[in-house]
Amino acid sequence: MVGVLSCKPVTLRLILVILINRFVENTAPSEYFVHPSAIVDDGCNIGKGTKIWHFSHIMPNCTIGERCNIGQNVVISPDVELGNNVKVQNNVSIYTGVTCEDDVFLGPSMVFTNVINPRSAIVRKDQYLTTKVKKGASIGANATIVCGNDIGEFAFIGAGAVVTKYCPPYSLWVGNPAKHVGWMSEYGHKLHFNVEGIAICPESKENYKLESGVVSKLEK
Repeated sequence: MVGVLSCKPVTLRLILVILINRFVENTAPSEYFVHPSAIVDDGCNIGKGTKIWHFSHIMPNCTIGERCNIGQNVVISPDVELGNNVKVQNNVSIYTGVTCEDDVFLGPSMVFTNVINPRSAIVRKDQYLTTKVKKGASIGANATIVCGNDIGEFAFIGAGAVVTKYCPPYSLWVGNPAKHVGWMSEYGHKLHFNVEGIAICPESKENYKLESGVVSKLEK
């Protein structure tokens, strides 16, 4: 029979963290949910209705909006900003310098970077590049966003894509390196433009206009 005192130090620390989190959860009512195995460091601002799941780590001074869902085994580095209703799937790493606006979707195991030329022996913490993911954009599973390349509103990055340049609003990108292969509606359907540059989303029935390489949604 193995007692608690015979556990390894790492196991004891994990047990202690879980017990402390459960105590805080049970004694300090909160407007957001943190699973007992997750860690939220000091200085974070987390919005109402947000859920942070198993074994995730929210590092100091992060801002996470309302109604976000942070999946299992997610790392959010210091000073990252997430808007409202951001969905972060399992095993995602969001590094310092990244900002995600409202309604962004980050697929399983996708990753951001923040240094363009990393070397283990060279410290480049003062050279982080910023990356902004604009409102409504979706980034597929296992995609990589090379730092400094912003993702436009409602852009759609396919699974496994490696983004190495700016992605305009509503644009669809796939491959390694990612190539622009089409346009997407706000509901996530590929748009097919007629000779007049007009496309209709099959789900929402909203109209879009393609003009001079730029897509915009037409107001009713």
